[in-house]
This record gives sequence, structure tokens and C-alpha cells, in this order.
Amino acid sequence: MAKYILKRTGYILIALVVIITATFFLMRLAPGNPFAGEQQTMTPAIQEQLNAKYGLDNPWYVQYWNYLTNIFRFDFGESMKYRGRSTNDMIAESFPVSLALGGQALLIAVGLGVLLGVISAMYHNKAGDYIATIIAVLGISIPSFILAGLLQYFLGLKLGWFPISGWKSYMHTVLPSIALGLGYMGNIAKMTRSSLLEQNTSEYVKLAKAKGLRKWGIVFKHSLRNALLPVVTYLGPLTAGIVTGSFVVENIFAIPGLGRHFVLSINNRDYTVIMGTTVFYSILLLFAVLIVDILYVMIDPRIKLEGAD
Repeated sequence: MAKYILKRTGYILIALVVIITATFFLMRLAPGNPFAGEQQTMTPAIQEQLNAKYGLDNPWYVQYWNYLTNIFRFDFGESMKYRGRSTNDMIAESFPVSLALGGQALLIAVGLGVLLGVISAMYHNKAGDYIATIIAVLGISIPSFILAGLLQYFLGLKLGWFPISGWKSYMHTVLPSIALGLGYMGNIAKMTRSSLLEQNTSEYVKLAKAKGLRKWGIVFKHSLRNALLPVVTYLGPLTAGIVTGSFVVENIFAIPGLGRHFVLSINNRDYTVIMGTTVFYSILLLFAVLIVDILYVMIDPRIKLEGAD
């Protein structure tokens, strides 16, 4: 296992270098610059001072090398738009908000998705199956930004049950978490249903039934564990989807998370914040995929990781 983790960590470092390189050159090729909105009031001397301060007057290979070495020291640089604020400080300030939102959305997606999938499989071709399937299909079909608007209008504005924007209390987290998590809940419900139906026809389940074990006991003690393997596989893309989906949801609900800084930095051509947040999210997602692979072995010891011996 340790050998496999070291090997995958090496691959992660290579992938990070590729991501950093691609992000760096895409930012340099994009039209405009961080100071475009201030050029009417900015003298050439001030422009030169700002270029020198942020190293924009250096050759591209010097800028690239400096940025690459700073990244591996976990120094994402100073924001070019918000003078005096570092990207590290902005991430440290806003990422806990995004983490809380993403964590709640993940619990909703996995918890309700597995529950609906189990109900659907256990009441196959019955009313419970049809109701759970309809809920899952609706969750998949409605985009998060449409669902966010509907939740704001009906549950927030009309009924007044929840605040429609902001991030001041637990009640402010309910609507954005639901809007972000319900779409992925539908996918998990369908995967759990299909996998559990397959497990219910396996030999070990037939043997458990022959021994007189109850239906729900067989599910929770035996078949559900194997049925969750596809769900564990989906956790990697699910994490990526929740992270990228939170950019839109955070803006709709005016949540002061990292997604807001990412969107604003693109509009402002704030190179350091764009690259810093991109690399930061890339690190999280790459390690999330590694954790999913390790969870595979913990759930099913029969699975062997390549290079783990």
C-alpha cells in the first residue's frame, strides 16, 4: 500500500506540473491584463512599476520558473487586483466556507442517494421503486442553477422558511446545499439501485435467504457493501462536480466562498488568483481520486491495487 501511495503521489506531482504549465500559458495568451480597467488613469511610469512589482516585465520563461518554484513552496502570490492581499490569505479566508457547503452537499447527495437507491431496489417494480425513481430523475434533470432559483422563490421568498442569500447561520446553508447536492443524489440513487439489484441475484444472497435471514438484514449486512463500490468510484467525479458547481451556486446565493473569488478573478484578469485557485482545487481533486482508490481496498479487500505489493 505504501509503495502504491508513493507511486501515485509521483503521478500527482507530474499532473500538477502539467496543470500549472497549461494554466500559466493560457493566462498569458488571454486578451487583456489585470490593469486594463485602470489604464485611463494610469501613467506609463505607474504601469512600469506595477509590471516590475509583479514580474510581468520579465521574459516568459523567467515568470514561469518563478511561479513554478513559488507554487511548490505553497506561495500563490499577491493578488493583482486587490493590492496588498495575497492569494493564500484569500484561499484561507474563503475555502472553509466552500468546504462547509461542499461537505453538506456531499452528505445530501450520498445519504439521500443511497437511501433512495436501496428503497428502489427493495421495492422493485412497486410504488416505492416508482416514487424513488421519479425523485432521482428529477434531481438529474434539473440543473443546479435552476433548482437554486426555484428554492429561493418558493422556500425562501414565498414561504419564508429559509434565507435566500448570505452565509450568516446554519439556516443560510440549507438551500445552497440542497441545490448543489440533489443533482448528484439522483445519479447515486440510480447507481445504487442497479448495483443492489445485481447483488440481490448473486449466490451469497440466495444462500443468506436460504438460512432464513430477513430481507433488510441481508441488505445492510451483506449486499449493500458490495453494491456501494460503483458509488465509491463516483466519489472522484462527484467531488469535482460539487467543487465546480459551487462556483455558480455561491454566486446565486451570495456566499463568500472561494468560487466567488474564482469568478471575479476571471473577470478582473487577476492572474495570480486565477492560477492559485486553479492549482489549489487541482491538488484537492487529485488527492480525492487517490483517497477513492484506497477506499476501494478498504471496502472490498479482494481488490488489489497495482504496485501495492
